[in-house]
Amino acid sequence: MPIPPTMDELLEDLLSKIKDGTYPPGSQLPSGRALADEYDVSQSTISRAVARLRDQGVLVGRPGRGVFVAESSRR
Repeated sequence: MPIPPTMDELLEDLLSKIKDGTYPPGSQLPSGRALADEYDVSQSTISRAVARLRDQGVLVGRPGRGVFVAESSRR
């Protein structure tokens, strides 16, 4: 059974998926529950990671719609 990632590893993996086009600009991220299952972490860990990437301008939240990759990711 793999060890759940640290917050830094989680952020690094999400950023690499954004950079490699797994989640292209404008695309919606999977739900918090789906990401929590994928990474084997709690939804609160996913929420903190998403909040950090939103603070960095990598992700944008759209109320009632979800979290999306920023159109012009500054990365």
